Amino acid sequence: MSHLKFNKKELVNLEYSLSLEMLSTNRAGGYTSTTIVGCNTRKYHGWMVCPIDEFGGEKHVLLSSMDESVVQHEQSFNLGIHKYPGMYEPRGHKYIIDFEYEPTPTLVYRVGGMVLKKELLVVHNEEQILIRYTLIDAHSPTLLRLKPMLAYRSIHSLSKANMYANTQFKVINNGIASKLYTGYPALHMQVNKQNEFVAAPDWYYNVEYAEEKNRGYEYQEDLFSPGYFEMPINKGESIVLSVALKEINAKTLLRNFDKELAIRPPKDSFMNCLRNTATQFIMKRGKSTEILSGYHWYGSRGRDTFISLPGLTIATNDLKTCKAVLDSMSAKLNNGLFPELLDSDTLEYNSVDTPLWYFWAIQKYAKATDDDETVWKDYGKKMKSILTAYRNGLNEGILMHENGLIWAEEKGKPKTWMNAVVAGKPITPRYGYTVEVNALWYNAVCFALELARKYNDRSFVKEWKNIPKLIEDNYMDTFWMPEKQHLADYVGYDGQNQRIRPNEILATSLPYSPVSDETKESVLNAMEREMLTPKGIRTLSPKNPKYKGIYEGTPAERDEAFHQGTVWAWLLGHYVEARFRLHGKAFVEEAKRIFKGFEEDMTTRCICSIPELYDGDPPHNPRGAISMAWSVAAVLRIAKMIEEYDN
Repeated sequence: MSHLKFNKKELVNLEYSLSLEMLSTNRAGGYTSTTIVGCNTRKYHGWMVCPIDEFGGEKHVLLSSMDESVVQHEQSFNLGIHKYPGMYEPRGHKYIIDFEYEPTPTLVYRVGGMVLKKELLVVHNEEQILIRYTLIDAHSPTLLRLKPMLAYRSIHSLSKANMYANTQFKVINNGIASKLYTGYPALHMQVNKQNEFVAAPDWYYNVEYAEEKNRGYEYQEDLFSPGYFEMPINKGESIVLSVALKEINAKTLLRNFDKELAIRPPKDSFMNCLRNTATQFIMKRGKSTEILSGYHWYGSRGRDTFISLPGLTIATNDLKTCKAVLDSMSAKLNNGLFPELLDSDTLEYNSVDTPLWYFWAIQKYAKATDDDETVWKDYGKKMKSILTAYRNGLNEGILMHENGLIWAEEKGKPKTWMNAVVAGKPITPRYGYTVEVNALWYNAVCFALELARKYNDRSFVKEWKNIPKLIEDNYMDTFWMPEKQHLADYVGYDGQNQRIRPNEILATSLPYSPVSDETKESVLNAMEREMLTPKGIRTLSPKNPKYKGIYEGTPAERDEAFHQGTVWAWLLGHYVEARFRLHGKAFVEEAKRIFKGFEEDMTTRCICSIPELYDGDPPHNPRGAISMAWSVAAVLRIAKMIEEYDN
């Protein structure tokens, strides 16, 4: 029996069904995503979305959807659904009687006495989707029609009818190949049985995407259909349609579908749902293994990679992938910094905390492998180069001062994870000594010294041995606020910034901490009083006049609210880790309650996943990207910690 439960009676209710999105990836950057009834509500939705090498690896929506129709007695019933101005047409959702997500997204339609099942399957490590149609019941001869709706555009833009589109197609084995524009790959659409392709080229105007409208973006586009496939389907028969970037042997489609379906990971428990989703962020392209930060609009980012890595790999016992990512990222190190946007045409090296998260990820890997010697051999030189770059100020705006602390400042460019910018102005600039950066810095120096001492790197030990004590002596004097009993978020030219923010949690959770257990307890208690929610940690206290409890509005309004009260699940992983460090097994039951609180997310927005953020105000509605790597990673880490301390 499936662990994931859906309200089958509400499937025809668009208010319910359009709020549930599904996502399947090929583990190579491509994906299929739509709502559970197949109505696209985002420009990022599509049945064939994949990175295009000719366009720098940017993701493009090639196949927007596939509209199916069943025909009996010359009467056609269209099972598709699209939103147009003021109406939905066709309204195929009214025929849906069942939806399942395990082992693969499956819809069942009933039209009179005719019952048709549709299964969607994204092929791993290939740019290919397979759709299997099975006629479960029918009392009359039945025809199946399949009409592809093409977009051929970047995930960030919208298509419009134009005279430059190539509306021709090429006949291939049991199908056609279509390529709307020069420079794109052809889309090969093939069926496992002989069929007739009826050429009926046409544009469908003003298809609307409600979520884009709500987000304040353009939301109407035109889709092109070259025609439709038509073939008879008998009761009990299965027909498989392949959509791919290369021509395949159509005769193998039924067998390939069964073979691919057999290797789907189980989703029969909350943990298995999380494990399955964790793999969807791992992207292997060529010799590089990267972590995709989130779906749909995020690419690979340095900071997110290191924060997510232990949860996505170590917590799922996938140490091989963990090392592959560390090795791929290590190759990108430049002058002590990592690029923040890994898939950008112009790489920017301006994040002060990302290289320090690299140390933390390596720490977790070293603990999991229990092989410090190999870790020091593989990554020691890289770690030492980062520390040297920070100490000597090799990068603009990043420098260790005489007090041992890191000062970070670059006008107009936020350097920490709180990096929202509106009209060229950072919302939370945080110039100066930042509380989490210096906690990460202390941890990095201590970890490097630990390994250097263990493997007799005497010159490094001699050079750095006094730095931890120097940081300790100045960290509390710089950040501690006695009257508030917690740490300042940052200390700049105007002194301590006294807004309570969640960043100080890192001073309590890292393996090496510059503060005492008494200080940790005080900080965590402050978090619990004002910042802790069931879904994560707020980015600003509700008591602050700048607090924004609801994340909504125009893009600029949302960016202004991004770190002004929104709740982030990734921070919760560090809160739980800090509590475990202080209280051990006594915190297990509370950690279990926190972990259990995310189970409802499996069927409330993006099936089987956890979103980017939540509203600061109850009921803490999900917001932002529908599936976020560091959110999933945090919950997996919490589960791993529960397992360790419970035993």
